[in-house]
Amino acid sequence: MDNTEAFRQILSKLPHAVKEELEILPQSVIEGTEEIRLRCGQNVRFQGQGCEKIVSHIVTSEDLVKTLNSLIKYSYYAYEEDLAKGFITIEGGHRVGICGKAVVKKGETSLIREISSVNIRFCKEIKGCADDIADILTDENGNPLNTIVVSPPCCGKTTLLRDIARMLSYKGTKVAVCDERSEIAGMYCSVPSFDLGPRTDVLDGAPKAQGIEMLIRSMSPQVIVTDEIGKKEDIGAIEQCITSGVALVSSIHGSCPDDLNSSVVGAFAAKGFFRNIIYLSRDRGPGTVAEVVHV
Repeated sequence: MDNTEAFRQILSKLPHAVKEELEILPQSVIEGTEEIRLRCGQNVRFQGQGCEKIVSHIVTSEDLVKTLNSLIKYSYYAYEEDLAKGFITIEGGHRVGICGKAVVKKGETSLIREISSVNIRFCKEIKGCADDIADILTDENGNPLNTIVVSPPCCGKTTLLRDIARMLSYKGTKVAVCDERSEIAGMYCSVPSFDLGPRTDVLDGAPKAQGIEMLIRSMSPQVIVTDEIGKKEDIGAIEQCITSGVALVSSIHGSCPDDLNSSVVGAFAAKGFFRNIIYLSRDRGPGTVAEVVHV
């Protein structure tokens, strides 16, 4: 599904007044859609191509409930666990963030009610965005190398990871994707929303600390691709990769070497575990490769 089709599909689920204003946007703007934000009591805000459009319609609580119901096709049970985490992944791999009143049980959020805002983030597939770094992803024998992508938010790190997985898979590598937040593959009804290649297995929704171990034991991958590694419990998963001889391709939030060094994975970087360190920025738009360090 291309971005225009996805835009039209999601537009059909928004309040009528919002739909009327957004459906007349120029094609070039639609293709660059990044997100649509609905906040109770505020104007709808549309972002794309580096610009922001403010829609005159004031969002009501009823608008938010109707929009969410439409997005999940009234199937609260199917999305119960994701809703408790504050986001859902819908058809096409697009992510919908949700804020409201959190209901906490035993120290964990079990439900979000009285919804106050919804953020629809459009997920994009850009095949070939990893072409410029293709040569450093594997060694002289074609074996995948440990790679970390350091990127600020909204700079295309997930899009890059997705294309790395696709590229390695088509080259003959057995790839496993540990997709804790359902962003890399965008699984919907057991099928990835994006082309991850013919040799890629996806474990959707599992915490990385558990999911990486499960994939190593059950799927015999040559490389595991996962997004936003960095919790303390993820350290054990990285060590599992080291002792199992499985390469790891992942990302962390940051913008410079200091951010990497101060993160949970900083010690691994200092020891040379990551053969490739890729820094992203938005200098020339999302996905700009600012620097590549090949260790």
